[in-house]
Amino acid sequence: MFDSATLNRAAHVIRTVNPRLPADAALRQELAANRNLSAAARSAVSRAVFSYYRWLSWLREADSLQSRLDDALTRQRQFETSPQSVKVEALAARAVPPWLAEEVVFPGESLLQLQKEPRLWIRARPGTRDSLSSELKDATPPDGATPLLQFFSTKGDALRFFGTRDLFSTDGFKTGKFEIQDLASQWVGHACAPQPGQVWWDACAGEGGKSLHLADQMDNKGVLWASDRSERRLEQLKRRFARAQLFNVRVATWEGATSLPTKTKFDGVLVDAPCSGVGTWQRNPHARWTTTLADVQELAGVQTRMLDSVAASLKSGGRLVYAVCTLTRSETTAVADQFTQTHPEFTPTPIFPGVVDDTQQTLWPHELEANGMFLAAWTKK
Repeated sequence: MFDSATLNRAAHVIRTVNPRLPADAALRQELAANRNLSAAARSAVSRAVFSYYRWLSWLREADSLQSRLDDALTRQRQFETSPQSVKVEALAARAVPPWLAEEVVFPGESLLQLQKEPRLWIRARPGTRDSLSSELKDATPPDGATPLLQFFSTKGDALRFFGTRDLFSTDGFKTGKFEIQDLASQWVGHACAPQPGQVWWDACAGEGGKSLHLADQMDNKGVLWASDRSERRLEQLKRRFARAQLFNVRVATWEGATSLPTKTKFDGVLVDAPCSGVGTWQRNPHARWTTTLADVQELAGVQTRMLDSVAASLKSGGRLVYAVCTLTRSETTAVADQFTQTHPEFTPTPIFPGVVDDTQQTLWPHELEANGMFLAAWTKK
């Protein structure tokens, strides 16, 4: 039996979950209301809530919620001790919703990855990875277990954090020395590869994680436009840019319509479009049971319209990068192929020449021990 206080608090979180309050938001709400909890206690509650949704199909509905949480945590611990104790066939049938089979065929390694506790990745400011690793002590560069991890072990600014401290409260974070950013998201920035002095647009910037990476690669020079439909998220983006002392950003709201936020012509555009988030299901397992096939189909239409809308804003020779943290065919290859067919003025181009020469790339969760991601890239003729 696990600690009863942890189980009771996790049970309270799960009871508050509703269609307007997903599990991750309910968890943040609970932890914000109990700031006196130790880092270990907060971590234990988070682990219990997310384990519950990872193993939901294995739990007995007749049991009390605390008993189901205890069962889920036991299964999580057993799985981490011996991942092969759970058959891949069982994961395909029970760890993801049945409708997903119409859209995704998960490699067995990625199904196993979905059931693991997610890695915590951070991105150091350019050229500071070694010094930041020494400062944090609990952070190391990725190993080279896969080709892409090999890239990150020798290049880039990624570190894996394996400590228990609250990184948001560290001096390094407060002074803008690093950002908490998943490794797949960092790869999107490398695929864009903006150069100092260029003009770029992050069309769906959110709170600015990828925008900050683009601005760092631009060496705080040139101009980076950042847009999003949410003014609240853009205000957070401004605060993050100020903390990082990056000042080459211009911010504008944009809801994805044909009316663009500026008449500027760009050297590059990143469309990190709204998506079903299937690639994030390791980190956010509750979404496995709330996302539907109808959501996927509706979002595919949104993504197509966004790509169509930004196409005219690129200069000749400009680079267009499409990225979504999902793995469904409807939102990935189908959207990219349709854009290629309907926009002959664009030529598919390598994701990252010399590293990924394909013009489309599916990043499975096990390949980076991070979120799943899809990328496609084009050059305007």
